[in-house]
Amino acid sequence: MRSYQIVAWGEPLAVNELPTPTVSGEEVLVRTSVCGVCHSDLHIWDGYYDLGGGRRATIEDRGVTLPFTMGHEIVGEVVAVGPDAKGVQVGQRGVIYPWIGCRSCEACERGDDLMCLTPRYLGTRADGGYADHVVVPHPRYVVDFDGIPEELACTYACAGLTAYSAMKKLPELTPADTVLFIGAGGVGLSAVHIAPALTDARIVVADIDPVKRQAALDAGATHAIDNGDEEQRRALMESTKGGVAAAIDFVGAPATTKFGMDVLRKGGVHVIVGLYGSELPMSLPLFPFKLMTVRGSFTGSLEEMRELIALAKAGRIPPIPVEKLPFTEINNTLQNLRDGHIVGRVVLGHAS
Repeated sequence: MRSYQIVAWGEPLAVNELPTPTVSGEEVLVRTSVCGVCHSDLHIWDGYYDLGGGRRATIEDRGVTLPFTMGHEIVGEVVAVGPDAKGVQVGQRGVIYPWIGCRSCEACERGDDLMCLTPRYLGTRADGGYADHVVVPHPRYVVDFDGIPEELACTYACAGLTAYSAMKKLPELTPADTVLFIGAGGVGLSAVHIAPALTDARIVVADIDPVKRQAALDAGATHAIDNGDEEQRRALMESTKGGVAAAIDFVGAPATTKFGMDVLRKGGVHVIVGLYGSELPMSLPLFPFKLMTVRGSFTGSLEEMRELIALAKAGRIPPIPVEKLPFTEINNTLQNLRDGHIVGRVVLGHAS
């Protein structure tokens, strides 16, 4: 099979011919149809996450060795099943839930893969979907998406799921409340599309890129602002009569996180999702003075992905802009993503 692999951190991916995997036990072999390209791929490609102060969390420290195959927004067709794999058949198509744990610890045994301390996430810890085939450890991770275009369905494994799970961590909001989404990339734009299915609150999007602000408005955001413009920040505080009820930072940079917490009203909730990196010094008294809650959110659970896909099947979530390109464009796509030139999502597929 062909696999587009990292062979040196930060260097262009190489096309390698590898043996097609075989499956055993409860494993399922899936032939990849399409696979989305995610901003987190850039961190994996570079080989580290920036922790600030010169510190890094390296991908190798997480047990990943080269060559390695990225890709975690996977849609494909089951082409082989292990002898103990129940509830799935050859020929079945599905979105693959990639956030898979070790499947033997206490967290995994209760179905909470995201809390596993030694996860085997497809495309980030274990070989993923930038290849002709991918091994899925259990049939439960193959989720039906009937009625949804495959190019869109694959984005629900990360971009959509991450946005959905972050929004579920917000307090109950009313039509008089405002929620702020910081960043209108693939995940932030997915949040704008999903939000009406979850809340009646006003949606304000902040991004420094005017093209992405317009994309957010086109997607249904109530308002879009440039978070780099101090006057627009003041106007946001005035229009919300003291600040937004909640903010979700889909960038995760020091400037965006500080901005989100600065514009929170008293008692507001700030959720950090993005992995841009570095660190943020904060005045500790502000936390009790503002009664604010700050929490992290890292993608979502298998059950949440099923909920999200059910909403999409019911027609309650408009599709985000998706461009499909051949796998041969993987290196150009990653560079365009790094340069901020992608609006919505790019997914890769095999040439017909």
